Amino acid sequence: MAGNNSPDIIYTKVDEAPQLASASLLPIIRTFAAAAGISVGTKDISLAGRIIAAFPENLTDAQRQPDDLAELGELVKQPDANVIKLPNISASGPQLLAAIAELQSQGYDLPDYPEDPTTEAEKSVRARYDAIKGSAVNPVLREGNSDRRAAAAVKKYAMANPHSMGAWSADSKTHVSTMSGGDFRANETSVTLTDAQAGAARIEHVKADGTVTVLKDGVVFPAGTVVDATFMSAKALDDFLAEQIAATKQDGILFSLHLKATMMKVSDPILFGHAVTAYLKPVFEKHAAVLDAAGVDPNSGLGTMFAALETMPEGAAIRAEIDALMAERPPLYMVNSDKGITNLHVPSDVIIDASMPALIRAGGKGWGPDGAEADANCVIPDSSYAPVYDAAIADCKENGALDPTTAGTVQNVGLMAQKAEEYGSHPTTFEVPADGIVRMIAANGDILHEHTVEAGDIWRSANTRRAPIENWVELAIERQAAEGCDAIFWLDETRAHDAQLIKLVVPLLAAAGVSDKFRIMAPRAATSVSFETIRAGKNTIAVTGNVLRDYLTDLFPILELGTSAKMLSIVKLMNGGGLFETGAGGSAPKHVQQLVEQNHLRWDSLGEFCALGESLKYFGSVNDSAKARLLGVAVDAATQGILDNNKSPGRKVGQPDNRDSHFFFALYWAQALAEQTEDAALAAHFAPIAEALAANEAKITDELAAGRGTAVDIGGYYHSDPIKTAAVMAPSATLNQILGTA
Repeated sequence: MAGNNSPDIIYTKVDEAPQLASASLLPIIRTFAAAAGISVGTKDISLAGRIIAAFPENLTDAQRQPDDLAELGELVKQPDANVIKLPNISASGPQLLAAIAELQSQGYDLPDYPEDPTTEAEKSVRARYDAIKGSAVNPVLREGNSDRRAAAAVKKYAMANPHSMGAWSADSKTHVSTMSGGDFRANETSVTLTDAQAGAARIEHVKADGTVTVLKDGVVFPAGTVVDATFMSAKALDDFLAEQIAATKQDGILFSLHLKATMMKVSDPILFGHAVTAYLKPVFEKHAAVLDAAGVDPNSGLGTMFAALETMPEGAAIRAEIDALMAERPPLYMVNSDKGITNLHVPSDVIIDASMPALIRAGGKGWGPDGAEADANCVIPDSSYAPVYDAAIADCKENGALDPTTAGTVQNVGLMAQKAEEYGSHPTTFEVPADGIVRMIAANGDILHEHTVEAGDIWRSANTRRAPIENWVELAIERQAAEGCDAIFWLDETRAHDAQLIKLVVPLLAAAGVSDKFRIMAPRAATSVSFETIRAGKNTIAVTGNVLRDYLTDLFPILELGTSAKMLSIVKLMNGGGLFETGAGGSAPKHVQQLVEQNHLRWDSLGEFCALGESLKYFGSVNDSAKARLLGVAVDAATQGILDNNKSPGRKVGQPDNRDSHFFFALYWAQALAEQTEDAALAAHFAPIAEALAANEAKITDELAAGRGTAVDIGGYYHSDPIKTAAVMAPSATLNQILGTA
């Protein structure tokens, strides 16, 4: 059991739909866990919670809260860590600003976000807010590598109850466009640090006149770390975007931009802004001064630009010019065609790892501004991983849509421990201020990287430490031995970073005597082979770096299962603990909107169920607790019951929703515990609970359904009111009374 009065299991408080679901599910979990003497606590890693924790000096005693993310970051380094992590917001700029405004409206005396800080105080505020942007959570918590796969019960259900798949045609015009030079892939350099080079490195910018500016100092690397650096040419990017806008217009299809503007919090919003500027180039050229004076930032998208125009004297005239220009440009891929929200409205609305699989699942179709489906030019500027989606589309054009009833599965072993290859969430990404050179200098004075750059280019560095790499290879060997299936390291010998990893991976496999069990393939070839494998009904393991872990654990689950939120995601922490993630699905803002407007939450907690079962079984194994193990086994039975009896949430009002699925999960969990014969006391405890839940099923479901179809108030989007949220999400007095959660 955990010491120092700390909870045995930590359940994270997050954002949006998963947090709403927690208001219903977590009280159930606590009731069942208590029967085995297990305490379940929470840590607030939500966007709002992280903002509040960053400014304690501005708040009242009642408003202040501890830095739970920092505390959790220390906890995951402990050998007894047991954390269930739900999906959280990786905040874009607009999301951060919206959350700040909401908290201010609730009485939190938070400073405004300084867009152009000039004083030291403003720079300090900006730095604290910027630390919250993007993937601020995952690098702190992921002190281990990733094991993601479809749970057997989930995969079996998906095969027996296939989701819809759009039909592909060989003559589809949908395709991927990516840069052929000047991008991050082309400009990448990579080194593995020697003992002499280990220590504190610095990054500096040298202007043409010789002026040196230190961009970042004290970046500490141990020996054996793979350190990469690269840059995106702004000129090459602009030329590419102009070409693609013209080509898309000629092809008569949709222009769709696919980036990762949340996790790659520095680089990709800038790329997004270049696309917005390119699409509306005549307007930005003509009205540059007035738009700049009004604070219009293309990096924030068309949504904030249109809002700014409404308050400007010249706004109506400029908006008319924009509308006329957009009528001439290729139509944009739409996030919501009914509301006129385009692909270029908000940088966080179209995230590549979700948007590309959805388009592929839909037969290569996206929604256009006319509300009709159409083929699309999928514009992915950087060519590092664009070939994955290009190969997937090529396979579907040749072989048709994947058949979920017969397809095998692609599991993933992902390298992510200790911020491995954190490709944009690190503080070593910069928009180059002037022409010159950016270089990284090792502690001993060696120049590790040196790039000739121009003003506006985007330079960035990332690193992967030796211990996580070795642990990653060990995990891959373990998983391949357990599955006995095909396994591929997705590494490209012609890419600088991958070439360094291959030098480490090959001897590690040889030393373990398993070289014949693995192949090493570039992402394009690995994608094609993986599709061929699963089309034959066989399984494969993709052993990848952090970026591809992120992309593939959405791509294949969305095609195989219909969603990535149902994945079993286990992070074996390097110091011995366990982090159990609830799948690869996002935090589902549209689900929140539907709950508020219609009192229906369609978020599926199957990922939470899978993570809970693994967490309890893990707790049982490390604490020699038979009761905990039985609780975990019973969770698996309850999850199977949800699937077998079709008790997952429906999409529409009138169908069962998330709260109904939680009731049935509790029912099946209690029944499984009552029926097991290994622990008589546990069975005796849950038998009356199971009986009461079953006897009151109709009454409970009626109470849960009361008020459906009408608007509800949860007191906030980013920072909801806990009392109001509990009233909405746990409305059955009968269920609450039986479980003692009232």
